[in-house]
Amino acid sequence: MKKILLTILICLVTITIKAQTESKNENIKAIIEHKVDSSLVLSLDSTIKTLYGVISGEKGVERNWKQFKYLFKPDAKLIPSIKDKEGVFKVRFLSPGDYIKSSGNWLVENGFFEKEIHRKIETFGNITQVFSTYESFKSEADAEPFMRGINSIQLLNDGKRWWIINIYWTQETPQNPIPKKYLK
Repeated sequence: MKKILLTILICLVTITIKAQTESKNENIKAIIEHKVDSSLVLSLDSTIKTLYGVISGEKGVERNWKQFKYLFKPDAKLIPSIKDKEGVFKVRFLSPGDYIKSSGNWLVENGFFEKEIHRKIETFGNITQVFSTYESFKSEADAEPFMRGINSIQLLNDGKRWWIINIYWTQETPQNPIPKKYLK
């Protein structure tokens, strides 16, 4: 009897491990083949991880822009905040398509990895605000980031999936360091 139960247990563990491996392989395959994986927006965590994942890649690696666009609710905006030459803060309002046009080639030509290093989440009802601290690298092998900042990401859960409504961000500068409460 013990041998039968042990055999059944080993079979169940093997099947579970195989299913998890196949699921991960399918997610990687979808990204490589530039398909949309709708399972990546079912949780807040997977939505944020997918956001960082789709813009990241080594030099010469095309991004999965279909998956990128799938993260956003229609009319969503990406809003960088930068200082102009006169030192005045300005914002640009970009659609996901505008972001791809303005940054897509640069990401592929230079290599770019944005990695989340801290997250602060506030939720009320079906809306969530995430302060996501990031570090940026030109290659995954880089030890030191060339840039850091905070993404303010507003999301909506419609009961079926998570949608990004806006991403509003600014980079860290010597005059504007990231506060300790937004670091690891």
